[in-house]
Amino acid sequence: MAGRWLWVLVFAVFCSLARAADVPATPAVIHLASEDWEDYTAADGHGLAWDILRAVFEPAGVKLDFRTVPYTRSVGLVQRREVDALVGVYRDEVGQVLYPHWNFDTDHIYALGLASDPAPTLKSLGRYRLVWVRGYSYERYLPNIHRYNQIERRTGILPMLKQARADFYIDALTEINAVLAAAEDPSQYRRTHLAELPLFLGFADTPQARTLMALYDKRMELLVKSGQLKPIFEHWKQPYPFDTVASGATP
Repeated sequence: MAGRWLWVLVFAVFCSLARAADVPATPAVIHLASEDWEDYTAADGHGLAWDILRAVFEPAGVKLDFRTVPYTRSVGLVQRREVDALVGVYRDEVGQVLYPHWNFDTDHIYALGLASDPAPTLKSLGRYRLVWVRGYSYERYLPNIHRYNQIERRTGILPMLKQARADFYIDALTEINAVLAAAEDPSQYRRTHLAELPLFLGFADTPQARTLMALYDKRMELLVKSGQLKPIFEHWKQPYPFDTVASGATP
């Protein structure tokens, strides 16, 4: 009888070890790709998003390693599985990419135009000639979009508006403010809020990236529900996007 229980114990230990072997170990590094957004994902490592992602991964023993590349290139890197994730993608914006449950921030989408022109609304956007940076699929997230052009970079936007080659430039508020900072007379222009779009990491379809995505969701739930991310948003003087979650709503 004792021998039989010994064999049962040995078999149970063997099964436990086999199951453990099937679970991928958490990588020590997450390889990320992101555009250089000032005070957000700056190339020197400072910014709101980098601070959030450090708070998510580093206490779990995962260091950040990132490449600073244009947004469209970051999409290609994750699709080719050369990095674990890209930073700052809208849900379902990019194919061949895995999306976690939790967003890490929200993009505040604005239209920049001349102050002398009527302010746009979501209902009236279809009347205007719009422009935004290539790779940002705002036509999928804003209603009534009919006429738009994509540009390679954010230089030259103010002259484009002033010379009536476009009616409104669409972008996140941080980028709108950076463009407006170059204006000789900012009072000639108006910013108009259009929408709030949750921002995600877009993960590669690999076992390692799936493991990191599961860790990300687990850590984000903990950090949001405990309020531990609030000081980071306060430090960067940005709106905290998770108040509704703290009050009981789902993200």
